[in-house]
Amino acid sequence: MIINSLLDQDMYKLSMGAVFLHRFSDSWGRYVFKCRNQGIIWKDEMLADINRELDHLSTLTFTGDEIEYLGGIRYMKKGYIEFLRMFRLDRKYVRAWKESTGELRVEAEGPIFLVSMFEIFVLAIVNEVYFRDAFAAADKDSGSARLEEKIIIAREAGLRFSDFGTRRRISAAWQEKVVERLADALPRDLFTGTSNVFLAMKYGITPIGTMAHEYIQLPQAIDEVTLASSQKYALQLWVDEYRGDLGYALSDTLGFDKFLRDFDRYFAKLYDGVRHDSGDPFAWGHRMIDHYRSFGIEPLTKHLIFSDGLDFPLAARLHREFSPEIGVGFGIGTNLTNDFPGIVPLQIVMKLVEANGRPVAKISENPGKTMCEDQNFLSYLKEVIKK
Repeated sequence: MIINSLLDQDMYKLSMGAVFLHRFSDSWGRYVFKCRNQGIIWKDEMLADINRELDHLSTLTFTGDEIEYLGGIRYMKKGYIEFLRMFRLDRKYVRAWKESTGELRVEAEGPIFLVSMFEIFVLAIVNEVYFRDAFAAADKDSGSARLEEKIIIAREAGLRFSDFGTRRRISAAWQEKVVERLADALPRDLFTGTSNVFLAMKYGITPIGTMAHEYIQLPQAIDEVTLASSQKYALQLWVDEYRGDLGYALSDTLGFDKFLRDFDRYFAKLYDGVRHDSGDPFAWGHRMIDHYRSFGIEPLTKHLIFSDGLDFPLAARLHREFSPEIGVGFGIGTNLTNDFPGIVPLQIVMKLVEANGRPVAKISENPGKTMCEDQNFLSYLKEVIKK
């Protein structure tokens, strides 16, 4: 089976999961899968395999060793660790089917502190099911050669980067090979860790992850929070939960202009840095540096984390551009775990589209990444956040 450990997922599902349990235990959410590639054919056998994998996923629990490992992470609270000791993903919360058009649909709906966990597992399962034949026929030597080229670029450029490749990996086995090789070939001040918690535990490296778009989106559907203040509410709640740990804010859930208005002197001083996930990374980086300087904050005391569709040559260019002025790091995903000759990676996501019976939205700097099922709500939200 593809998923054989509940740790085989991104760290931010656990860091957000703690906040969802502690602060939003009554919130209900619906997550929807989307494939942005055109012309993908989803065979009936693929759907059957996906459903079998979801059946298996629902049987898994955290092992004693996994609970002990999580309990050793400083910012993981004891109560949440005990919750994870009992945790299981109920199959009733997720379903996968094909539309009459042949489009694959996957939805997870239920208490957010539970169903949020499906996202990375679903994406990893769909990827591996889709690419099974292609990976069996892939030129593994070419994939390994490309990885060695990336190691050379990272070493020569002095890149500080982490593996963010679980959601888009061609297979679990290949991601493990990549992480094992990077951990062996590069010092920890260059290869800083992986978002995959299972691999972090296995290879003794740092699990990397803070917040994702769903965390910023959820307050859009909380009664006592106005839409205009929903992002600030999320940023403050994160600080209240982690008290200085995991101090990197995601900047593009409501567009960058709105983020800069919300990320005032208080948050700019409080957070260690900001993560980029859409839009021109060079323009974004310079605006963030200017933003810090407008508050009298020395940019070299802060960090920019780039994570939007990076390859190593682009990361090296960004490093040269910004490292003299500010701390720089990179989260690299698809280019590490799904880079083979002749294979086109899937552009798949699974996003929160509804919470507490209300629509929520992600407004990206890249229009193709904006996601909302209710266009009237999306239009209204865009107007509200202009103010």
